Amino acid sequence: MDTVEIIGYAASVMVAISLMMKDIIWLRWLNFSGCTLFVIYGVAISAWPVAGMNAFVACINIYHLLKIYRAKAARASRA
Repeated sequence: MDTVEIIGYAASVMVAISLMMKDIIWLRWLNFSGCTLFVIYGVAISAWPVAGMNAFVACINIYHLLKIYRAKAARASRA
């Protein structure tokens, strides 16, 4: 088993674990980590649809994390 294959398996595990999370923040962070690993894996094996789709999903995760953290900061500043 080479490094690229290990990255692919790690990515799969991260995404699978993320889908078991009840806390949306943990879900987003773990899913983002898995997607990032899938981007690395996709580029390494020249699987551009894998890399592109996971880059897109990673951006969606970051967008939602920023929304969550900004909403928390806004609530904290009002309190």
